[in-house]
Amino acid sequence: MNQIVICVGSVYGAALETARAVRTALQAEGFSVELHEAPTLASVTETEGAVLICTSTTGTGDLPENIAPLYQGLTNEYPNIVGRPFGVITLGDSSYFESFGGAGDLIFEAFTELAAKPLSPLLKIDAQETADPEEVAVPWSREWARQLTNQ
Repeated sequence: MNQIVICVGSVYGAALETARAVRTALQAEGFSVELHEAPTLASVTETEGAVLICTSTTGTGDLPENIAPLYQGLTNEYPNIVGRPFGVITLGDSSYFESFGGAGDLIFEAFTELAAKPLSPLLKIDAQETADPEEVAVPWSREWARQLTNQ
């Protein structure tokens, strides 16, 4: 499997820039990558390959507006994505304590409840520790994507 769909949830652009860096890195590894900046359920159900979510968290653990339609589709329509490989990168700030990376937690849980297959644990990137989330996300995504070739 060499197809990957990246779905982005971003408020101020950090998650989008991170997703673009991940796309570039994965394309350099030979993967075919689609980037969805305003993902909906169709971004998952009408595409093939693995799904990688890259989202920031807003408010107190909330989803950015542009990725909410995808989440609502997953949790209201219950699509058949059994076994679909996925991963989640979430950007947040640990000073928000329990809501740190909450958007990523919500998305990860939604995919898991629909029996999609996580290839790695959720990656939470803390703004308190990392000024450039790409530095953490790109190596993680390369390792995540290598697992696709081992299936």
